[in-house]
Amino acid sequence: MSERLTSQPLWLALTVQGAAIATYHLRDLFAADPDRFRHFSLRHDRLLLDFSKQRLNGETLNLLRKFAESRDWQGWIERMRRGEAINHTEGRAVEHTLLRAGDRAPADIRDVLARMERFCDDIHSGRWRGHGGERITDIVNIGIGGSDLGPRMAVRALSAFQQPDLRVHFVANLDGADLAGTLAGLNPRTTLFIVASKTFTTQETMTNARTARDWLLTAFGDPAAIAAHFAAASTNLDATAAFGIAPANVFPFRDSIGGRFSLWSAIGLPIALAIGFGNFRQLLAGARDMDEHFFTAPATDNLPLTLALLTLWNTCFLGTRSHGIYPYSHSLALLPDHLQQLEMESNGKRIDRDGMAVGHATNPVLWGAAGTNGQHSFFQLLHQGSEAVACDFIALARADFPLAGHHNGLLANCLAQSSALAFGLTADEVRAAGVTEALVPYRSFPGNQASTTLLLPELTPFTLGQLIALYEHKVFSLGVLWHLNAFDQWGVELGKQMASRLAPVLRGEAETTGLDASTRGLVEHLRANGA
Repeated sequence: MSERLTSQPLWLALTVQGAAIATYHLRDLFAADPDRFRHFSLRHDRLLLDFSKQRLNGETLNLLRKFAESRDWQGWIERMRRGEAINHTEGRAVEHTLLRAGDRAPADIRDVLARMERFCDDIHSGRWRGHGGERITDIVNIGIGGSDLGPRMAVRALSAFQQPDLRVHFVANLDGADLAGTLAGLNPRTTLFIVASKTFTTQETMTNARTARDWLLTAFGDPAAIAAHFAAASTNLDATAAFGIAPANVFPFRDSIGGRFSLWSAIGLPIALAIGFGNFRQLLAGARDMDEHFFTAPATDNLPLTLALLTLWNTCFLGTRSHGIYPYSHSLALLPDHLQQLEMESNGKRIDRDGMAVGHATNPVLWGAAGTNGQHSFFQLLHQGSEAVACDFIALARADFPLAGHHNGLLANCLAQSSALAFGLTADEVRAAGVTEALVPYRSFPGNQASTTLLLPELTPFTLGQLIALYEHKVFSLGVLWHLNAFDQWGVELGKQMASRLAPVLRGEAETTGLDASTRGLVEHLRANGA
């Protein structure tokens, strides 16, 4: 299929179009179309997506949309919604949108949400008490990957909605510094742990969970304390029971829910605890709103598809292999981390749905940081480096923490950066400013860096739900466009398997025979130096 993809007439037409567009600067494209902002921006609800600073024209956009139609983009949506096993390598359906379907959600999903709501109410009201009778003041979520990044990001993003008198912490890293640093500031009598692991076997998570259990038992000296201080988001009821967690405090989710799409499920329990269950329902409602938009809006108006088409265009036809995410919101500082997993774990693939090596570029490297911090570090490379980088700027019309004199300055920086990246500063403009000729090359900026700007009215549970679902559907669409399975992650599994084989070697319980020379040398050095 990959060879047929790159030889299809529309792909070939886009290749020709890419070569033509490469001869134009964004200055030229704006000069040719005074209404470019109106022609290359979309709105949904109160969201605005401006992609006028992308290096394309109307012909490009028409070709991209026709290409999406040729890939049966809407047909794949229907396959997902019907519950077909579109994750074909694992024989699974893809059902994360059911988690936020509201009254239309299946009974098992609604039941888990109801149980989560009662659990949150018990914690928030103080009805839940620790083993010694104290009220819970701190929640520690122990997970990794999708069981950590999404919830951690959402809790940080919605800090303006934080429940009083309850702190939510996250531990993911196997490095003992992560857990030890967190536990150092906590009282075991007022701390509740959530172990987030579908299988309840993930090495990093279970190592941290067992250490947390030991810490708790050292304080109480009574195994019965575990039931009052541990809950789990898992499907392995036997393992959670063996750990000591009461069945009533285990919240399952479907096997068809991939980790990077799971914050809407029981994995989102720390979010609900942090912001209250009413606000968690608003998060689901925002995602549901974006689902309905994605499912029903035509290609000409569809925000997620448009984001996907822009990435396809930049990556495959303009040779841009790096994509930056720059939220001009301190609360959204962890959004690039979440999107790194969402996008690169989903579409960082070189084998297509037919088991064939692809004949085209796939997911770009995604990275980023919150503005304005990034402006004072890596933005130098964006402005004057040798790499083309596609950029997403994300900003809020209204601040979630309104301090006088702050937000307008933040927005001014966001708009200025996207404009400077697009248009640069020519040598003649530098000379006109009175710069000496020797410094003109250093003070000139080529511009022509493509960017999209997404404006949210404010940062609330509802708009955050819209934002995350927007990028989830972008990922789905790119999988369709590239003919990839966006829902497996065999590369991640390989690293886990190799680590499990190396752990006993490092403990001296197995020989280094069979290891490659580099790994064997590293193991021997570590053994000699105290590992």
